[in-house]
Amino acid sequence: MNENNVFSEDTADLDKDAFDIALLQAAMNLASLEGWHHFSMVEAAKEAGLPIDAVRSRYPLKSLLLLRLGKMADESALRDEGQGSSLREHLFDLIMRRFDLFQEYREGIRSVLHTLPRDPALTAFLAGATLDSMRWIADAAGIDCSGLGGICRINGLAAIWGTALRAWEKDESQDLGITMAALEKSLEKAERYGVLKPSSRRKMQDAISHTGTPNHNLELES
Repeated sequence: MNENNVFSEDTADLDKDAFDIALLQAAMNLASLEGWHHFSMVEAAKEAGLPIDAVRSRYPLKSLLLLRLGKMADESALRDEGQGSSLREHLFDLIMRRFDLFQEYREGIRSVLHTLPRDPALTAFLAGATLDSMRWIADAAGIDCSGLGGICRINGLAAIWGTALRAWEKDESQDLGITMAALEKSLEKAERYGVLKPSSRRKMQDAISHTGTPNHNLELES
């Protein structure tokens, strides 16, 4: 057994976070070298020093690794509530925190992005996952996600993410200045067109932060 294996020799207990990170690092490294479709999960397991049967059990489909990566990015973004900033500033911070996590797997993710135009099934799978992520991001920032308008706003936020992601893919700067500029431009445009409509909860939080006193009339606003 590999001495770096996340299983101990005398227990079957699994450190799931360490397992996932080790497998992701191996898979993204292989993807950067060979392309997303040109390596197997068996190869990734061997590269990570993980038991193949455990990888098969936890990740029966390779695409599930990308779902796990997206959830890790969400967790990174949502860890800090970002109180005290405007809705747009908060949204900017949340999205950039997702990119901070993406940076750790940059070349592998770029390989996946290059694959998408030739793989409609994977594209559809990731589009659904992205919408789910953007729903969490939108709600955390305080965007009104209710009703048909909320669905449109979440889709609008997904489009903003897509624009920023294309910029990130080409952004070789250390500070991701190109990515931040593209994101800021998209958010400014979204704000002008009403995509960043605050929820009643967000309006109340803003009122409290500005005055120190709740304004209960805001609860009745649509």
